[in-house]
Amino acid sequence: MLYGSLFVLVIFGAIVVGIIVGYLLKQISSAKKIRSSESLSARIVEEAKKESETIKKEAILQAKENLLKMKGDFDKESKDRKNELDGLEKRIRAKEENLDKRIDLLAQKEVTFESREKTISSKEAVIEEKNRKLDVALDEQKEKLENIAGMSSEEAKNILIQAMEVDAKRDAAATVRKIEEEAKLTGDRKAREIIAYSIQRYAGDYVAEHTVSVVNLPSEEMKGRIIGREGRNIRAIEAATGIDLIVDDTPEAVVLSSFDPVRREVARISLERLIQDGRIHPGRIEEIVKKVRTEVEQIIRETGEKASFDVGVHDVHPEIINLLGSLKYRTSYSQNVLQHSIDVAYLTGLMASELKMNVKEAKRAGLLHDIGKAIDHKIEGPHAAIGADFAKRFGENPRIIQAIATHHDDGRNNTLLGVLVQAADTLSAARPGARREMLETYVKRLEELEKIAHSFNGVDKCYAIQAGREIRILVENEKISDNDTVMLCNDIIKKIESELTYPGQIKVTVIRETRVSSFAK
Repeated sequence: MLYGSLFVLVIFGAIVVGIIVGYLLKQISSAKKIRSSESLSARIVEEAKKESETIKKEAILQAKENLLKMKGDFDKESKDRKNELDGLEKRIRAKEENLDKRIDLLAQKEVTFESREKTISSKEAVIEEKNRKLDVALDEQKEKLENIAGMSSEEAKNILIQAMEVDAKRDAAATVRKIEEEAKLTGDRKAREIIAYSIQRYAGDYVAEHTVSVVNLPSEEMKGRIIGREGRNIRAIEAATGIDLIVDDTPEAVVLSSFDPVRREVARISLERLIQDGRIHPGRIEEIVKKVRTEVEQIIRETGEKASFDVGVHDVHPEIINLLGSLKYRTSYSQNVLQHSIDVAYLTGLMASELKMNVKEAKRAGLLHDIGKAIDHKIEGPHAAIGADFAKRFGENPRIIQAIATHHDDGRNNTLLGVLVQAADTLSAARPGARREMLETYVKRLEELEKIAHSFNGVDKCYAIQAGREIRILVENEKISDNDTVMLCNDIIKKIESELTYPGQIKVTVIRETRVSSFAK
C-alpha cells in the first residue's frame, strides 16, 4: 500500500516535471520564433526602403525625361510657328509693296489720261475750225469752177454720169464674157450641185417615236406584287431605272413612262424578267436591272454592227460601232437618229451612184454624219464638230471627217461629198411628220432638270419622272446627313426656279437611305 502511494507520487511528480519542462521548451521556441520574425521584418522593411528609393529615383528620372521631351517639342513647335509667321509677314509686306506700286501707277495713268483728254479736246476744236474753213473754201472753189466752165454743178454731174454709164456697160460685157467662160470650165461641178439641191425637195412619210411602253401582266394580282408592301417594290424599280411606273385601272397591264428611251427599255426588260421569275423584292430588282443594263449594252453593240453591215460600210472602229448602236436610243426632234442615219446613208449612196462618185465612201459619210449626237450630251459643242473630232481620233478618212464636220454648213462652200450628205440629211429630216419641235423641247427641259440636280455635291442619281412634274434625287448617305437633305432640297428648288422655265410646278424629292445586307452561311 505504501509502495503504491509512492508510485503514484512519483508518477505525479514526473508529470509535473514534464509539464514544466514542456512549458519551458515552448517559451524557448516562442522566443526563437519572435527573434526570427523580428529579423525577417527588419530585412523586409530594409528591402522595401531600398525598393522605394529605387522607384522614386526612376520616377524622378522619367519625369525629367518627359519634361525635356515636352520642352523640345514645344521649342520645335514654337520655332515652326515663328517661321510660319515670318513667312506670312514677308508675304503681307510684299503684297503691300505691290499694292502701293499699283496705286502709284494708277495715279500716274490718271494724270496721263487727264492730260490726254485736254489735248484731245483742244485738237477737236482746231479740227472743227479747219473743217469750217475748208467748207468755205470749197464753196468758193465751186463758184469759181462754175464761172470758168460756164455750166452748173448739176450739168457737170449729168455729163459725168453718162460717161460712167458707157464705161460700166463696157466692163459689164467683159464680165459677162468672163463668167460664161468660167461656167464652161466648171459646168460639170455646178450641174452636180444643182442636182443635189433639187433632190432636197422630195418629201415622204415617217412614224413618230413613243415615250411610253406597256408591259402586259399575267393577272391583276401581279399589280399588287409589283407595288409591294407599302409600295417598296415600285419605289425600288423607279429608283433603280429612273422611269415612272404607272399602275392604273388598265386591265392586266402597267405603263412605263420616261423621256429617255434607254431607261425605258431597261425598265421594260427588267420588269418582264421579274414577272417571269416571280421573285419581286428590292434586292432582286437591283440585281435584274444591273444584268439588263449589261444586256442593253450588248444590244447597242450588235445594233451598230447590224446597221453597218446592212448599209455596206465595213472596217469601222469598235468605238464608232458602239456610238452608232447607241443612236438607236437617241432621238432628234422625236426622229430616231439611227434610222435617220441609215436613211441618209442610202440616199447619199443613191445620189453618188447617179453622179458617178464613190458609192461606198458616200454611204460611210452618210451613216456616220450624226455620231456626234451619241455623245453631245457629255461634251460641249455642236454635234457635227464633236462627231468629226471623234471620227478623226479613230482614223477615218479626211474626206469623211470633212463631210461630217460641214453637213450643217452652207452647201455652196462645201465639198461635193459634203453637199450630198447635207442634201440627204435635209431630205430625211424635212419630210412631213419626221420631226416634232414640242417633243424635242420637252426632252431638253427634262435633261436640263436632271443636269441641275446633278450639279450639287453628294447627289448619286436623279430621275425626272411624272412628265417632268417631279424629280427624285438619291444622295450618298456618307456625304449627306438627314439635316443636309432638307437644305439640299431647298437649294435645288431655288436653282430650278431661277434657271428653268416650266409650266405648273415641279415636286423635288430627296431620298437618303441606309441599306445593310449580308449573307447567311
